[in-house]
Amino acid sequence: MQILVAGSTGNTGTRLVRELQARGHDPIALVRTSSDTSGLPATVKQREGDLTNLADNVTAGCEVVVFAAGAGGGSSEEMTDKVDRDGAKRLIDLSATSGVRRFVMLSSIGAGDPDPDGDLAHYLKAKHEADEHLKSSDLEYAILRPVALTDDDGSGDVRLGDNVDPQGEAARGDVARLLADAAEQSDWAGKVLRMESIKQP
Repeated sequence: MQILVAGSTGNTGTRLVRELQARGHDPIALVRTSSDTSGLPATVKQREGDLTNLADNVTAGCEVVVFAAGAGGGSSEEMTDKVDRDGAKRLIDLSATSGVRRFVMLSSIGAGDPDPDGDLAHYLKAKHEADEHLKSSDLEYAILRPVALTDDDGSGDVRLGDNVDPQGEAARGDVARLLADAAEQSDWAGKVLRMESIKQP
């Protein structure tokens, strides 16, 4: 499948692109002009696009879109809104009108019911609005909500659903593998799942 990956040069996105390639898919890395693409495989296709100003044809030819992007820690509230909320919603809308079949969203624990007084209140509100926009679209969707991310590869041993520890950790390697599962497996359609990695003894 042709799978567009937004956030492809980030710590999770690069892992996802490699995982999709390893599974025989044809990932397309959405990159800004200024993006550092050195972490991407040399053979991966790249498509120029900025989440704050997406072209109408950015999702053309893609069966699946994965949103693994984010404004990043320390970003202003304005940039968080532009990328995590408005950029995601715009990409969802473009996907819906261009024949994309499924949209996979990398969200966050707490986005389902963001605490207005929490440290991440603004970020989680932006993620919540993007998630709700996706759920109300005509697209097949899957939403993954990991707990705090680490840069570990992970073991593939994960916990999904209501029993996830909100104070736990999620290895980016595990997250990337699950996003790839969500992109290709039919039983992920319509699911919204919390996720954590299970630490090995």
